[in-house]
Amino acid sequence: MIGLKLSWRYFWHRRISILAVASVALCVFIVVVVMSIMNGLVQDFKEKNHRFVGDCVIRGQSLVGFPYAAQFIEQLEKQPFVAAVSETVQNIGLMTSPGASWNMGIEYMGIDPQKHSRVTNFAKTLRYHADKPEEAFEPPYAQEMDGCVMGIDLILNRRADTGQYDHPERPWPLRINLSSFPLTPKGGLAQAGLDMVGTKTFYYSDHSHSGLVKPDGRMIYIPIQQARILSGMNIPIVRSSAVHIRFSDGVSVNVGTEKVRQLWREFVKSCRGKPYGEMLDSVQVLTWQSDRREFIAPLEKEQMMMAMLFLMLGIVTVFIIFVVFYMIIGRKSRDLGVLKSVGMPSSAVAAVFLGFAGIVGIIGSILGMAGGCLFLWKINAMENWLYNHYGWRVWDRAIYAIDQIPNAIEWQVLLWVGVCAVGTCLVGAMIPSVQASMQSPVRALQVSQI
Repeated sequence: MIGLKLSWRYFWHRRISILAVASVALCVFIVVVVMSIMNGLVQDFKEKNHRFVGDCVIRGQSLVGFPYAAQFIEQLEKQPFVAAVSETVQNIGLMTSPGASWNMGIEYMGIDPQKHSRVTNFAKTLRYHADKPEEAFEPPYAQEMDGCVMGIDLILNRRADTGQYDHPERPWPLRINLSSFPLTPKGGLAQAGLDMVGTKTFYYSDHSHSGLVKPDGRMIYIPIQQARILSGMNIPIVRSSAVHIRFSDGVSVNVGTEKVRQLWREFVKSCRGKPYGEMLDSVQVLTWQSDRREFIAPLEKEQMMMAMLFLMLGIVTVFIIFVVFYMIIGRKSRDLGVLKSVGMPSSAVAAVFLGFAGIVGIIGSILGMAGGCLFLWKINAMENWLYNHYGWRVWDRAIYAIDQIPNAIEWQVLLWVGVCAVGTCLVGAMIPSVQASMQSPVRALQVSQI
């Protein structure tokens, strides 16, 4: 109890303590704000990718696809851990408009919109058919024709500075020609001569806003039967590019994927003697994280690099606390001599100054976390004020696919930052405290008399 009172007395009567508290509070403030925003961006990006592909993906490694997907889907639909299944056909092609001189390289995906919406959030990304995804490929101005759903950035060329799109009341009467090279199961051209390129006319029926840059800017969704014809996956055997799976509630992604992987191994063995059965050997069963790794990994790497920078910031804080306590203890030689002369053990003397450091860390952490939480709470309002008065934003909504700055506060992050801040103060004060406890009372009092 005496040691705690002395720690508090030293803290309260030393103005230099304000410097130490301010340093800790500033570091905690920066870490809380930046880590919360970065964690929010990473988590939001992961959730969008998860919703885009489902829980598990069975995917071929080439543009020619793989056969017998329908037979395996029948097996999956009988499994209690599987909630929904959707097969897709994906390929690349050229998009143009009849009579136009321009063309654009795109990626098209053939789906059954109703089944795909049960596995992914496809229906929720639609503008006009969110409640009836089964009608997504029915243009209101040409219902007897084949419709297509376009990525929002393909059809609405520019996003406003506010992050919003100017949606038309109904789809425009727009025709597009979609061209692709049909391929054989071996990867050769399925058609020769002037007919080597397959072309199909589609009518714009809806647009999709997934929040992901590539699908929104380069993807066109069409009926799966038409996608098979364009890509050549309808002959000489029906093929698919991927099978997307959503697991039942309570089934973890890793456990469910391992069960699917075991079923797939058995299915591949049963297809050994079938025509083109060898194409199944290159097909992989992946969790959604593994399937989207090329997009998620760079952002996770940036998050890790940010954590490394904050580690360096913590090291700087250690040196600041070290200098502050070295100065404080250097001016407390007389107090050290008195404490040691009345019989206080060295460990108790060290505990006094470590308690001092703990108080600095706790108060600095509380102030920094409170300031960080308040800043995060008002960050979007402040950014909107800056934009309204000065036209400045942290992220230009016309370029970046975010609606607002993530400002969710995770209590785990606050706890981790607070504990690290107090630990940093204790580490910084460790050497000066030990040196103070090792001084002899005679020498300490002599130094004070000089």
